[in-house]
Amino acid sequence: MQPAHKFFSAWRAASAAAVAAVLAACSVAPKPMPVATSRPDAPPPVPPAPAAEPVAKPTAMTSVSNARTPLDYRRDAAQHLYSQNGHRIYQGKMPPLLYAIGVLQVEVDSQGRVIKLDWMRAPKQAPEVIAEIERTVRLAAPFPQPARLGKVTYTDTWLWHSSGRFQLDTLTEGQL
Repeated sequence: MQPAHKFFSAWRAASAAAVAAVLAACSVAPKPMPVATSRPDAPPPVPPAPAAEPVAKPTAMTSVSNARTPLDYRRDAAQHLYSQNGHRIYQGKMPPLLYAIGVLQVEVDSQGRVIKLDWMRAPKQAPEVIAEIERTVRLAAPFPQPARLGKVTYTDTWLWHSSGRFQLDTLTEGQL
Protein backbone atom coordinates (compact mmCIF):
# COMPACT_ATOMS: atom_id res chain seq x y z
CA MET A 1 0.00 0.00 0.00
CA GLN A 2 2.86 2.31 0.69
CA PRO A 3 3.92 2.81 -3.00
CA ALA A 4 0.35 3.76 -4.14
CA HIS A 5 0.11 6.31 -1.32
CA LYS A 6 3.35 7.92 -2.44
CA PHE A 7 2.06 8.04 -6.03
CA PHE A 8 -1.15 9.84 -5.05
CA SER A 9 0.73 12.25 -2.77
CA ALA A 10 3.16 13.08 -5.58
CA TRP A 11 0.24 13.47 -8.02
CA ARG A 12 -1.58 15.85 -5.64
CA ALA A 13 1.56 17.89 -5.12
CA ALA A 14 2.17 18.14 -8.88
CA SER A 15 -1.47 19.11 -9.48
CA ALA A 16 -1.33 21.77 -6.80
CA ALA A 17 1.89 23.14 -8.30
CA ALA A 18 0.31 23.23 -11.78
CA VAL A 19 -2.77 25.07 -10.49
CA ALA A 20 -0.57 27.56 -8.63
CA ALA A 21 1.50 28.14 -11.78
CA VAL A 22 -1.62 28.79 -13.87
CA LEU A 23 -3.02 31.18 -11.28
CA ALA A 24 0.30 33.00 -11.02
CA ALA A 25 0.45 33.37 -14.79
CA CYS A 26 -3.02 34.92 -14.82
CA SER A 27 -2.27 37.56 -12.25
CA VAL A 28 -1.27 41.10 -13.20
CA ALA A 29 2.00 42.35 -11.87
CA PRO A 30 1.62 45.43 -9.69
CA LYS A 31 2.84 48.72 -11.10
CA PRO A 32 6.20 49.69 -9.68
CA MET A 33 6.08 52.44 -7.11
CA PRO A 34 7.97 55.60 -8.00
CA VAL A 35 11.34 55.73 -6.38
CA ALA A 36 11.57 58.48 -3.81
CA THR A 37 14.62 60.57 -4.16
CA SER A 38 16.45 61.70 -1.07
CA ARG A 39 18.09 64.62 -2.82
CA PRO A 40 16.50 67.92 -1.83
CA ASP A 41 17.67 69.57 -5.08
CA ALA A 42 15.95 66.96 -7.32
CA PRO A 43 13.27 68.38 -9.61
CA PRO A 44 9.68 67.42 -8.81
CA PRO A 45 8.21 64.54 -10.80
CA VAL A 46 6.72 65.54 -14.14
CA PRO A 47 2.93 65.09 -14.18
CA PRO A 48 1.51 63.09 -17.09
CA ALA A 49 0.50 65.13 -20.12
CA PRO A 50 -3.23 65.83 -20.30
CA ALA A 51 -5.16 63.83 -22.86
CA ALA A 52 -5.58 65.63 -26.14
CA GLU A 53 -9.05 66.95 -26.73
CA PRO A 54 -10.87 65.53 -29.73
CA VAL A 55 -10.49 67.66 -32.79
CA ALA A 56 -13.80 68.96 -34.05
CA LYS A 57 -14.63 68.15 -37.64
CA PRO A 58 -14.36 71.40 -39.59
CA THR A 59 -17.70 72.64 -40.76
CA ALA A 60 -17.66 72.83 -44.50
CA MET A 61 -20.13 74.54 -46.74
CA THR A 62 -22.86 72.08 -47.55
CA SER A 63 -23.35 71.56 -51.24
CA VAL A 64 -26.76 71.75 -52.83
CA SER A 65 -28.35 69.03 -54.90
CA ASN A 66 -30.75 70.04 -57.66
CA ALA A 67 -32.00 66.48 -58.03
CA ARG A 68 -35.65 66.17 -58.98
CA THR A 69 -36.09 62.55 -57.88
CA PRO A 70 -34.69 60.33 -55.11
CA LEU A 71 -32.90 58.33 -57.83
CA ASP A 72 -31.13 61.49 -59.02
CA TYR A 73 -30.29 62.43 -55.43
CA ARG A 74 -28.78 58.98 -54.90
CA ARG A 75 -26.00 59.86 -57.37
CA ASP A 76 -25.26 63.12 -55.54
CA ALA A 77 -25.19 61.30 -52.19
CA ALA A 78 -22.91 58.57 -53.56
CA GLN A 79 -20.49 61.16 -54.95
CA HIS A 80 -20.53 62.91 -51.57
CA LEU A 81 -19.75 59.64 -49.74
CA TYR A 82 -16.92 58.94 -52.18
CA SER A 83 -15.46 62.41 -51.66
CA GLN A 84 -15.50 61.88 -47.88
CA ASN A 85 -14.01 58.36 -48.08
CA GLY A 86 -11.70 58.37 -51.09
CA HIS A 87 -9.07 56.25 -49.34
CA ARG A 88 -11.67 53.57 -48.63
CA ILE A 89 -13.10 53.17 -52.13
CA TYR A 90 -12.24 49.89 -53.87
CA GLN A 91 -10.50 50.80 -57.12
CA GLY A 92 -11.38 48.87 -60.26
CA LYS A 93 -13.80 46.04 -60.80
CA MET A 94 -14.90 44.22 -57.67
CA PRO A 95 -14.07 40.50 -57.39
CA PRO A 96 -16.92 38.02 -57.95
CA LEU A 97 -17.15 37.02 -54.27
CA LEU A 98 -17.68 39.93 -51.90
CA TYR A 99 -17.45 39.89 -48.12
CA ALA A 100 -20.80 41.63 -47.67
CA ILE A 101 -23.58 43.28 -49.65
CA GLY A 102 -26.11 45.53 -47.97
CA VAL A 103 -29.00 47.67 -49.14
CA LEU A 104 -29.46 50.77 -47.01
CA GLN A 105 -32.18 53.40 -47.14
CA VAL A 106 -31.10 56.84 -45.92
CA GLU A 107 -33.45 59.69 -45.05
CA VAL A 108 -31.93 63.16 -45.35
CA ASP A 109 -33.63 66.38 -44.20
CA SER A 110 -33.67 69.70 -46.07
CA GLN A 111 -30.33 70.71 -44.48
CA GLY A 112 -28.55 67.48 -45.51
CA ARG A 113 -28.65 65.92 -42.03
CA VAL A 114 -29.18 62.18 -41.75
CA ILE A 115 -32.54 61.62 -40.06
CA LYS A 116 -32.93 57.88 -40.35
CA LEU A 117 -31.14 54.75 -41.58
CA ASP A 118 -33.20 51.72 -42.50
CA TRP A 119 -31.72 48.44 -43.71
CA MET A 120 -33.63 46.91 -46.62
CA ARG A 121 -31.12 44.02 -46.73
CA ALA A 122 -28.55 43.97 -43.95
CA PRO A 123 -25.42 41.80 -44.26
CA LYS A 124 -26.24 39.95 -41.03
CA GLN A 125 -23.30 37.56 -41.46
CA ALA A 126 -21.04 40.60 -41.00
CA PRO A 127 -22.41 42.76 -38.14
CA GLU A 128 -19.16 44.76 -38.08
CA VAL A 129 -19.89 45.86 -41.65
CA ILE A 130 -23.39 47.00 -40.69
CA ALA A 131 -21.95 49.14 -37.91
CA GLU A 132 -19.18 50.52 -40.15
CA ILE A 133 -21.56 51.47 -42.95
CA GLU A 134 -23.87 53.25 -40.50
CA ARG A 135 -20.90 55.06 -38.96
CA THR A 136 -19.61 56.05 -42.41
CA VAL A 137 -22.97 57.50 -43.46
CA ARG A 138 -23.42 59.44 -40.22
CA LEU A 139 -19.87 60.85 -40.34
CA ALA A 140 -20.37 61.97 -43.95
CA ALA A 141 -23.22 64.31 -42.93
CA PRO A 142 -24.18 66.88 -43.88
CA PHE A 143 -25.10 65.51 -47.29
CA PRO A 144 -25.95 67.79 -50.21
CA GLN A 145 -29.09 69.76 -49.42
CA PRO A 146 -31.99 68.39 -51.49
CA ALA A 147 -33.12 71.86 -52.66
CA ARG A 148 -35.92 70.72 -54.98
CA LEU A 149 -37.08 67.79 -52.87
CA GLY A 150 -37.15 69.36 -49.39
CA LYS A 151 -36.19 66.10 -47.72
CA VAL A 152 -35.40 62.85 -49.45
CA THR A 153 -35.16 59.14 -48.80
CA TYR A 154 -32.81 57.32 -51.14
CA THR A 155 -31.59 53.72 -51.32
CA ASP A 156 -28.16 52.45 -52.32
CA THR A 157 -26.42 49.09 -52.32
CA TRP A 158 -23.08 48.79 -50.51
CA LEU A 159 -20.61 46.34 -52.05
CA TRP A 160 -18.09 45.48 -49.33
CA HIS A 161 -14.72 43.86 -49.98
CA SER A 162 -12.93 41.82 -47.27
CA SER A 163 -10.20 44.52 -47.17
CA GLY A 164 -12.71 46.99 -45.71
CA ARG A 165 -12.92 48.96 -48.97
CA PHE A 166 -16.24 49.41 -50.70
CA GLN A 167 -18.12 50.65 -53.72
CA LEU A 168 -21.68 51.89 -53.96
CA ASP A 169 -23.85 50.34 -56.63
CA THR A 170 -24.60 53.82 -57.98
CA LEU A 171 -20.93 54.42 -58.82
CA THR A 172 -19.61 50.87 -59.08
CA GLU A 173 -17.05 49.92 -61.67
CA GLY A 174 -18.69 46.51 -61.94
CA GLN A 175 -17.47 43.05 -61.06
CA LEU A 176 -14.99 40.67 -62.66
